Amino acid sequence: MSELMCSAKGCREVAEWALRWNNPKLHTADRRKTWLACDAHRTHLENFLSARSFLRETVSVADLPDDT
Repeated sequence: MSELMCSAKGCREVAEWALRWNNPKLHTADRRKTWLACDAHRTHLENFLSARSFLRETVSVADLPDDT
């Protein structure tokens, strides 16, 4: 797997975390979209998704399947 970059605007750090989420108004219950986060942006991105009730789980990037 090549290095994945943080999804935070303007950040070019290597991602350590995968924030798995979905919008229940748009996505089926089993669908997961993924935002990537470095250590510095993990909490900010989790709070953003949680405030909208979108966050489903946070996992290590190392635990993502290769096809994600």
